Amino acid sequence: MAANIVVPEMGESIIDARVAKWLKKEGDAVAVGDPLVELETDKANMEVAAPVAGIVGKIAFSAGADVKIGDVLGTIEADSAGNAGKTGSAGSAGEAQPAPTPIPATPSARQAARDNKVDLTSVSTSGDRITKDDVLRAVRPAPSAPSAPAAPPAPSARPAPPAAERGEVRERMSKRRATIAKRLIEVQATAAMLTTFNEVDMSAVMALRARQKETFAKKHGVNLGLTSFFVKAAVAALGEFPRLNAEVQGDEIVLKQYYDIGVAVSAAEGLVVPVIRDADRRSFAEIELAVRTFVDKARDSTLSLGDLRGGTFTITNGGVFGSLLSTPILNPPQVGILGLHAIKARPVGVNGEIVLRPMMYTALTYDHRIVDGSEAVRFLVKITELIEDPGMLLIEG
Repeated sequence: MAANIVVPEMGESIIDARVAKWLKKEGDAVAVGDPLVELETDKANMEVAAPVAGIVGKIAFSAGADVKIGDVLGTIEADSAGNAGKTGSAGSAGEAQPAPTPIPATPSARQAARDNKVDLTSVSTSGDRITKDDVLRAVRPAPSAPSAPAAPPAPSARPAPPAAERGEVRERMSKRRATIAKRLIEVQATAAMLTTFNEVDMSAVMALRARQKETFAKKHGVNLGLTSFFVKAAVAALGEFPRLNAEVQGDEIVLKQYYDIGVAVSAAEGLVVPVIRDADRRSFAEIELAVRTFVDKARDSTLSLGDLRGGTFTITNGGVFGSLLSTPILNPPQVGILGLHAIKARPVGVNGEIVLRPMMYTALTYDHRIVDGSEAVRFLVKITELIEDPGMLLIEG
């Protein structure tokens, strides 16, 4: 009896997906738990695994097709031993045992394997999933002994390069990019967005990081970055200005009494915003470890829906790409987002003298429907005070 391959429940607010790629083809033998197809949602990609062992039968939706929860993507038919529908059990004595299940690989690892024509079964990993880095390590050629340089080829007449062609490439938007585009338009139409700016002297934080860099990394296994300072400062400022940790629902304001801080990180298809839950209860090390985990997951396309769901306030750092100043757009239904920018040495007045200091522009975009301009300005001033005197973070925390 055939078993259906069904689009599963994919989390809060997600009702449809797109078939990104089939990892098996019709006629392939599969074991229970083998990844069959990768689905693309507006938040993250996910794999659908084989519910039973057998042979992949008719595939109903090919790559690029849009599907909904409950749709039947295809079937798994019985193999010659009649295994379809069976979840598998230990064989009796004398029976041939199935081959061990291969180590699963991340979507980016499978893509790298296809690009480099690498058999994933030959790739080793120290974790529970093969990553893109594991594949790239497997294809890097071993260093060889240097040899005498070859004689340069005799000069010859080269044909003139062909005239440049004025081509165009048409690409379909990914599910995530299409959703981002839709939400950006919606938030501009439904929120009264306004941005206020300030600048922060980063001298104290940079000096503290320089003093504690080696000790912190040795103790916690992660570098002390800037993100943890701004997350801590944001939590303290949100406690003082709670309307920036809220959302609008109809004619009501919902004030959140918890602090789930979204941190924008770069992924292959644009920025994603995984969430640090209960950031007010996290140490500097826990925040830095969470951010590093999110960055690794974004690179390997393994962020889960749980990583991305919710959030009460967002921090985005365009400075890592060299941005000097920008106006971030709200991440609905949140009503505040803090934008960080590149640190540049600029002349500033200190105690009546002009000196060079490492300065950063900060930007706070807020929903003017419930946040007044004075609140937004004082919130950003509070952030500035805490970063310029990071010892205050211990008191505020």
